[in-house]
Amino acid sequence: MLCAAFMLGACATTTDIGARAPDAAPLAVKVIGINDFHGHLLSPGVFGANLRVPPALRPRVGGAAYLAAHVAALVADHPWHVVVGAGDLVSASPMVSALFHDEPAVEALNRIGLEFSSVGNHEFDRGLAELLRLQRGGCLAQDGRTHPTSCRGAEVGTPVPFEGAKFQWLGANVVAEASGRPVLPAYGVKIFDGIPVAFIGMTLEATAASVAPDGVAGLVFRDEADTANALVPALRAQGIEAIVLLIHQGGAQASGPADINGCDGGLAGSALAEIVARLDDAIDLVVSGHTHAAYNCSASTIDATVAVDGTMPHRTRPGGLPNAVGRPVPVTSASAYGRVVSDIDLRIDRRTRDVVAVAAINRLVVHDDAHAAAVAESPVARLVAGYEALARPLTARVVGRIPRELPNKADAAGNMPAGELVADAYLAATAPAERGGAQLAFTNPGGVRSPGFTWRASGAEREGEVTFGEAFTVQPFRNSLVTMSLSAAQLRDMLEQQFAGCRGQDRSRILVPSRGVRYGWKADAACGERIRDLWIAGPSGAPAEQVVDPSGRLLDPARSFRVTVNSFLAAGGNNFRVLAAGTDRLVGRTDIDALIDHFGREPAGAAPSAATAPRIRRLD
Repeated sequence: MLCAAFMLGACATTTDIGARAPDAAPLAVKVIGINDFHGHLLSPGVFGANLRVPPALRPRVGGAAYLAAHVAALVADHPWHVVVGAGDLVSASPMVSALFHDEPAVEALNRIGLEFSSVGNHEFDRGLAELLRLQRGGCLAQDGRTHPTSCRGAEVGTPVPFEGAKFQWLGANVVAEASGRPVLPAYGVKIFDGIPVAFIGMTLEATAASVAPDGVAGLVFRDEADTANALVPALRAQGIEAIVLLIHQGGAQASGPADINGCDGGLAGSALAEIVARLDDAIDLVVSGHTHAAYNCSASTIDATVAVDGTMPHRTRPGGLPNAVGRPVPVTSASAYGRVVSDIDLRIDRRTRDVVAVAAINRLVVHDDAHAAAVAESPVARLVAGYEALARPLTARVVGRIPRELPNKADAAGNMPAGELVADAYLAATAPAERGGAQLAFTNPGGVRSPGFTWRASGAEREGEVTFGEAFTVQPFRNSLVTMSLSAAQLRDMLEQQFAGCRGQDRSRILVPSRGVRYGWKADAACGERIRDLWIAGPSGAPAEQVVDPSGRLLDPARSFRVTVNSFLAAGGNNFRVLAAGTDRLVGRTDIDALIDHFGREPAGAAPSAATAPRIRRLD
């Protein structure tokens, strides 16, 4: 047994699967990596291996059943293998999983064969107690009884009570504030042919800024590199030389969402690259996530030739991101939603027990004939079909229409079509005096989930129709709406707090405003001087009021406004700390209820017109 408790926390260990006499050939171990699954039991649509592949030729990908089939095919000829994750497996999920508290996602991942995963920020959305329930099993309670949408396994063929995760969530840098000890195992160990491999798991240090404060109450998130490095001596003392880091932190390629096997720019400037640059040389591989980007900074790179179907021949070269001694460490990320898997081969020296070679390739989880047979009668397919049937009466209900595609992608200024519809719904729900008297509303961009509102037909849904399931996918958090009073000075401070390095903000996040709000911002101005020419529409058709003039001067600092945000932001989430100081608070309906009501009020087009002037202008 190689698992031991020590001052930084305990580990989780799998069963020893055998030991053989050392031999000259290195041990081959297959590692399959996923990240940011977010309960996507069904396919999220099409996806390309490279931007050179025309959209019409990009294959359909993902879905838990196809993910299971691809994983099974990859490990079929590799007796020494492990399936690992890099966090955000649950929460912010489509309705077929979220309606059942992400129990379906956990049950599916159990059957896919996941063994270890780091926690991500979204694992804490509903608090530590709920995360531990998902880990250990059992039914969610409501008013002393089982919640009506928990423990529905009898209807889909899974155990009752809910079985809990058969894989282990890891959180080396997540510690209880009171005791200073990890609340989850810091690492896991699996033994391959007598050789142990450790998997350290952790989330980003900034998790507290990405989760509603009550979800992380009493928890501290420590520095990622310091935490990983501190574990190395204890692992080596147990005879462990092969070490993999599973980290919910990431980067992006300089060229944007380019080739899934590219590493353009070396993720320069990203939080992940900075962490890797401080890692102990004992850490052999980094499996990452969080940014939903695909990249492969390793010994695999693509050839210039791309086949029409998106497949790519490969050549190899030394690669990776430099660690603390300058050695290149392989770093991978598999996009999000089960669209991609990272197929990683380790070679381990049997004498030294250390990793001597790593080769990785990101592979699309395509819906093809080679995997269709495995999908047709698989336990995962049956599980997904069962939950889909349970959810269908609600998810398929048409709640409204949109006049055009409304994606959740923002332009250079921060205008986001899907976010504008959501912010307008917040405002409409809380504008009546008895519901808060809101004059304006904002939503955080991360709270408006992908892909936004699609106009094209899908299944029984006709062009332009929005179903409850689609609306829920965009607004899955079920946050309450909070209307508060802010002074003009506080409102301006909130907008200034959108930019990295300003008033405690760790990275730029442009809030999406409701109709009636318009302003400009200058990226090259100093903190506190970026917001210009802010106007807010008056009530009931009254003239708009200027709050900040074109020079950046605040006209009436004490002027009070009623502002609505979701409960995540209202508590200071995403480092918008000024919102925690808002007064005269009124808590209203949930975000999804407000959105459905908004569609009901304006069924033929709740979205802003495409011809409407942008609400946010970038002035540089």
